[in-house]
Amino acid sequence: MKAILVEENSKNLFIGKADMPHLNKNELLVKVKATALNRADLLQKRGLYPPPPGASPILGLEMSGMIEEVGEDVTGWQKGDRVCALLPGGGYAEYAVIPAGMAIRIPENLSFEEAAAIPEVFLTAFLNMFWLGKLKKGETILIHAGASGVGTAAIQLAREIGARVIVTAGTEEKRSLCLSLGAEVAIDYKEGPFHEKVMDATSGKGVNVIFDFIGAPYWDQNIDSLAANGKLILIGTMGGSKLEDVNLGKLLFKRIQVIGTALRSQPVEKKIALTKDLAEFALAKFENARLKPIIDRIWDWEKVNEAHSYMEQNKNAGKIVLRIS
Repeated sequence: MKAILVEENSKNLFIGKADMPHLNKNELLVKVKATALNRADLLQKRGLYPPPPGASPILGLEMSGMIEEVGEDVTGWQKGDRVCALLPGGGYAEYAVIPAGMAIRIPENLSFEEAAAIPEVFLTAFLNMFWLGKLKKGETILIHAGASGVGTAAIQLAREIGARVIVTAGTEEKRSLCLSLGAEVAIDYKEGPFHEKVMDATSGKGVNVIFDFIGAPYWDQNIDSLAANGKLILIGTMGGSKLEDVNLGKLLFKRIQVIGTALRSQPVEKKIALTKDLAEFALAKFENARLKPIIDRIWDWEKVNEAHSYMEQNKNAGKIVLRIS
């Protein structure tokens, strides 16, 4: 089969030949129609984020397509069904295999390109917001990088349960997108510290949950922005991972929980359970357009290097999708 591969020295991507994935009895073989970019792809191609043991070394953490073959122990699926799914790797290819329990049926109103933009961001947001963050109706969440793929998914999920959403984003266009999706307050982090604006927006109470992709540079402001019993969900460390002069007393005084999280390294059984929970909560909402994948651009996979460069420059609002042909 054809797949996007990494040139060892330059780290440029090119379409070459790879082995077909092996289908086990509890899996589905999918003819991939589209995949989507994630920041993990940018790290993996540089050797900084290796795939989990046993996973495909090919880039790509999600895909959409049509079932080509059904494992002998699989029930409920048949050849030709349209599915999307999270992957531990292998999405940048013509074919991928997935555990049958991780397949999500694509609603008829969504294209393959739209469906490819769902799995990673909505599963990440669902895991961190509901399984870990325990966000409830009437509570407030602060979402950094609100216009990112995970950010746009999280805004919509929080809105659907009746939670209040505050975001940070760096351009007027991105802040407008966040507000259109249901955020109540959109803060320009380039204008200075966000903490005071968060406290103003919550009448001095602070927020119950924070989604943070930045890490060390936001630590102090995040802790100060949390309400008592608040939860800081650390999803990434784009700004740095090392802290100095940390005041642990604030965690004790406010009974704050700091939770590190990563979806890719979760065991398959947990990913299957998470997929089931998301599907039960969200599939009908995708069908009636209460929820929607937010796509910035769709590129043909021959343009993958341009797509990666676009993401590296932080230009996207929502997901970047590759059409596999």
